[in-house]
Amino acid sequence: MSSSFYLKDIPLDEAWRRLIQALEAAGLWSPIGSEEIATEHALGRVTAEPVWARLSSPGYHAAAMDGYAILAGATENASDRSPVVLSLPDQAKYVDTGDPLPDGCDSIVPIEEVEPVGPRTDGRATEAIRLRHSVAPWAHVRPMGEDMVATELVLPAGHVLRPVDLGAIAGCGHSRIGVRRRPRVAVLPTGTELVPVGAETGPGQIVEYNSIVLSAQVESWGGQSTRLPIVDDNEGHIRDAAAKAALDHDLVLINAGSSAGSEDYTARVVESLGQLLVHGVAVRPGHPVILGMLDRAAALRQVGEAGRSLQEGARQIPVIGVPGFPVSAALTGEIFVEPLLSRWLGRPPAQPQSLQATITRKVHSSMGDDEYVRVTVGKVGDRTIAAPLSRGAGVITSLVRADGIVRIPAGSQGVEAGQSVTVQLYRTPEEIEHTIVVLGSHDLTIDLMAQFLAGRGRRLASANVGSLGGLVALRRGEAHLAGSHLLDPETGEYNLPYLEQYLPGVAIVVVALVDRSQGLLVEKGNPKDIRSLEDLTRTDITFVNRQRGAGTRLLLDHNLGKLDLPSESIRGYEREEYTHLAVAAAIASGRADTGLGIQAAASALDLDFIYLADERYDLVIPKEHYNGIILAPLLELLHDAGFRDAVQALPGYGAGRMGTVIAEIDRT
Repeated sequence: MSSSFYLKDIPLDEAWRRLIQALEAAGLWSPIGSEEIATEHALGRVTAEPVWARLSSPGYHAAAMDGYAILAGATENASDRSPVVLSLPDQAKYVDTGDPLPDGCDSIVPIEEVEPVGPRTDGRATEAIRLRHSVAPWAHVRPMGEDMVATELVLPAGHVLRPVDLGAIAGCGHSRIGVRRRPRVAVLPTGTELVPVGAETGPGQIVEYNSIVLSAQVESWGGQSTRLPIVDDNEGHIRDAAAKAALDHDLVLINAGSSAGSEDYTARVVESLGQLLVHGVAVRPGHPVILGMLDRAAALRQVGEAGRSLQEGARQIPVIGVPGFPVSAALTGEIFVEPLLSRWLGRPPAQPQSLQATITRKVHSSMGDDEYVRVTVGKVGDRTIAAPLSRGAGVITSLVRADGIVRIPAGSQGVEAGQSVTVQLYRTPEEIEHTIVVLGSHDLTIDLMAQFLAGRGRRLASANVGSLGGLVALRRGEAHLAGSHLLDPETGEYNLPYLEQYLPGVAIVVVALVDRSQGLLVEKGNPKDIRSLEDLTRTDITFVNRQRGAGTRLLLDHNLGKLDLPSESIRGYEREEYTHLAVAAAIASGRADTGLGIQAAASALDLDFIYLADERYDLVIPKEHYNGIILAPLLELLHDAGFRDAVQALPGYGAGRMGTVIAEIDRT
């Protein structure tokens, strides 16, 4: 394979065409082999062949109630005035549920519908029964084959077995069942910087967890995963590990080393052990994907076992070089691994539920790439809203928080705010219906609120767009409420002066959430002796800011104005982060010396805090939602003692005004 394929992004469809062509040539583009296992252990497995009933169920006419078996015709004229008496055991026979229907009988009369005649034992008649109503033929009888008839198709091939399916299989006489063998997938993490989960980390060291995600994906999709030990960035070591994995698995996933850096060896390893099909796919995130085939004979030579006979099966197996960024790795699994495993298991690829939603802000996209955008989704009024999350390929939490994915196809430059998009869901539509959508300023209590609401059966989804962004979202009908702490420099009032400007004609209720302390976050021990905002103009100080529209940025600008300090004199003023914790992380990692944020963020990352001001953080709620059902649990939570105590425990927070209605504004 020519090196011209190295990191030459090709369309996704073309990448799949090349892979399928190679798999077909190797005899691997068809369902994998099968095995027979005990029915009781087959949950979640895929049937390898149709299941035909060996036995009828029930295999005889069976009583469906405790009572008396009779001939229905004998009760034809029974009534309250003219009851019919049937003698035991000639005309009526007692049966329990499940007993065979006695010869000469065609119906069951429940025991509670008869009057016993003669001495009673346990409520049962000893001589005869008296009936005051007629009985229809075959009443309360399960006829033979009511459930299944011998030779009937019970389940087709390619069916994922559920608990009820196992009952049906056992009920029709099968103690064992033929299922597709679980594809064996090796997950090989590479990188000198990687350390195992639980190990201590230092500068330049990263906890390796991509293999956990990829292995869990494989297991959830019906495969059998093997997490191999971490291999350092050494081409020979990676080649040895990949070769060994190829001998005992159906698919090898090599994580990282798929780009074109000085220590990215995966493409060369694949080429040396087989065939490199693709190096670079036009998808974002995840474009440096590698697709190839490993030759097992070459693998045997590599590991020095040329005399060893190959296991039964294909002479080649596929290999996928998975990008190292966590989001790219997870999406590569969804795009390439799941469809391949589904093909081998003989079932259709996963088809997640989807819905149409209105996207809340403009999303730019590269013309040549399929872009996968993570979004939170909620129902606000009669509209379904999709709010984009962080697009960084390394932000695994964006997948944790995501409710779905929006695919922007190649050839498009993106989507505009307010445009309708198709969301492939990670959650059910029912969960979306009951989701509270919060857009606006970041605050730790919003995350805490989500935790408490989960225990009350209500889900909260939030996106950090800044205080002004939250008000704009309310104006567009894109959120149930917004978190805001906008200081008006002229009046000193929070939030209320901005409502007329940003929410004209909208009836609003403003509810106090917390009071919190804002100040400068600095490295522990304050080695640069930063004492006030005036120090931000020093040439040895690097600042990190919040995004435009954030209340914290407005607070900073207000105080800089009072001190007559121009923002141009502050090195780093234009560097933006979207949360208080992101500002704290920038300082803790040494990317910046200081930034403005809340005291709790400083405490979370063991930073020092230089107090600047107290502020009020409010919830701005359109009245239609304030009076609606969906926000009722949230509003109740504001008066919950446990939630208040949890908030009060955060450094720099006060909950004394929590739940107080600050203002009700109705300009409609």
